Amino acid sequence: QVQLVESGGGLVQTGGSLRLSCAASGSMFAIYIMGWYRQAPGKQREVVATITTSGTTNYADSVRGRFTISRDNAKNTVFLQMNSLKPDDTAVYYCNFRNYYHRDYWGQGTQVTVSS
Repeated sequence: QVQLVESGGGLVQTGGSLRLSCAASGSMFAIYIMGWYRQAPGKQREVVATITTSGTTNYADSVRGRFTISRDNAKNTVFLQMNSLKPDDTAVYYCNFRNYYHRDYWGQGTQVTVSS
């Protein structure tokens, strides 16, 4: 089992920055990819960024160039640095860890609100 706890959300003005953190505990056995997803009101959850255990990153087109995903393997923590935030970035952000058996682990989410 893996437990995930997100932090770092909040209210920010357009153009501002936030840094989300996701601290994992439990067994990291077979975990191969970590990521951030978001869900805005009335919309489906969508992938924002992912990072593999080997360091390969991938970003949604809507955030590429503005967001950066990173990880601290020693601390089992994943980060999402969000710059140049826009109102469309407003959503609940969820951390996700996935293992080779396609088992997904989710955090409880952290609210990000960008005011115009």
